Amino acid sequence: MFEFAYMRRALLVGAFLGAVLPMIGVVLVNRRTPVLGDALSHVSLAGVIAGLLLGINPIAGAMFMSVVAALSIEGIRRRFPAFGELSTAMVLSTGIGLASLLSGFIKGGQGYDSFLFGSIVSVSNAEMFVVIGISLVITFVFVFLYQDLLYISVDPEGAEIAGVKTSRVNFIFTLMTAFVISVASRTVGVLLISSLMILPVACALRVAKSYRQTVLWSSAFGVLFTLIGLTLAYYLGLKPGGAIVLTAVACFLILFAFYRSE
Repeated sequence: MFEFAYMRRALLVGAFLGAVLPMIGVVLVNRRTPVLGDALSHVSLAGVIAGLLLGINPIAGAMFMSVVAALSIEGIRRRFPAFGELSTAMVLSTGIGLASLLSGFIKGGQGYDSFLFGSIVSVSNAEMFVVIGISLVITFVFVFLYQDLLYISVDPEGAEIAGVKTSRVNFIFTLMTAFVISVASRTVGVLLISSLMILPVACALRVAKSYRQTVLWSSAFGVLFTLIGLTLAYYLGLKPGGAIVLTAVACFLILFAFYRSE
């Protein structure tokens, strides 16, 4: 397996995304807003299709649309603070509608099928460096804003009282989510991104005893699931995205059945 360059790239990209996606997922789960990942991933698919239609890099299209969607979510949330989840639902609906509409202009759906369930084994060197670069930036920002993200995750009202600039932190975090989803759309697949964000966190919650442990366990599980899924996909001839997600599901079921968290 390691003698092939494409598998080395896939394993490296998978490890980075497996580590960074659950970081975002921890905040989403604690804020009880996991649907944000679904909303931005569906919008990123619309960006992929738009990129193909316009003859530009589909990942650039996904990134642009994801950022626009993230800004829209924050704008609506600020305009209607009492109905924060309304913004996510509206963007999710818009993303699904746009993706469905634009897909009709691509004959046979050629060109964007790989973005639905991912094509991590066909990642180029350039795409690998983009994923690694954005993953490192996201990790740095996450660590830098760790305390503020903790506050807004578990006690947003208390964060305001403590002097945390919650609007700015929420804005930065939403952009982080948009960027990591857009680069993961090519490798993991837009229909599976949310799963790789949330399932490692669900597993971590069974074994972790603190917020910090949840973050560390989530990233560790994410990397483990990705590497195991890619290995199974290679030797059994399976689709990598599905193998990764089902590996995570199997681990969660095992932990749920046999591990009793205190």
